Amino acid sequence: MSPPPAAVPAFAGLLADLGWVTDLMVAGSLATGDWIPGVSDLDLVALTDGPAGPDRQAVLAALHRTLDAGIADGLNLGCVYVDAARAAESDLRHPTWTHGRMVQRILSGVTRAELVRHGYPVLGRPPAAVFAPMTDDDVRAAARAELTGYWAWAARRPWLWLDPVIADLGLTSMARGRHTLATGELLSKSVAIERAHAPRWLIDQLRVRRNGAPIPSPRLPTALIAWWDARRTVDLARRGIIAS
Repeated sequence: MSPPPAAVPAFAGLLADLGWVTDLMVAGSLATGDWIPGVSDLDLVALTDGPAGPDRQAVLAALHRTLDAGIADGLNLGCVYVDAARAAESDLRHPTWTHGRMVQRILSGVTRAELVRHGYPVLGRPPAAVFAPMTDDDVRAAARAELTGYWAWAARRPWLWLDPVIADLGLTSMARGRHTLATGELLSKSVAIERAHAPRWLIDQLRVRRNGAPIPSPRLPTALIAWWDARRTVDLARRGIIAS
């Protein structure tokens, strides 16, 4: 567990002052101890005492914009706002602040696994008091859902992989997905880089970027390597085949 940067407790205080946010929990790399300042996003989950409708979302968006222009500048602080009464509904879309805008997203099974296995509270209750436990098979199912959902969609669109961010994310996500399907356990991004299905030169460059240095990789070869890895891994996940 990594100690949160100052922006996180400050954010918790602002949410508590609203009177209708009851809990704030840490997920993602900050929860698993793999958070790297300036590189990793801050993935947070908040619980509200009812739906966060348009009026509440406007308040939250203004709060986030103030944070992003101040103490959270450069931290990519994101948060999913879950109606506490409906936290168990896995397919429900929730207001989610991410990369400067409010969108509607589900709270994914992988994020739920991060919360119940590694997450901790900044405000209110611990994740295990809110979310149901997840067995290894539950975590495998969550990983399979991500591989055969978003990543299957991306694998059908080869041009997306020319974006270096997508290529890097895909290579680490495929390694994480394969590990979880095989073991029922979560894998950090830093470890996943070492297990990426990529040439050694690309793994070395992924590691350097993960540590914060802006070293580029050749765009087309990297895109092809990452796209092919995603196609293969998605196909294996669909067929229920475990591959390392």
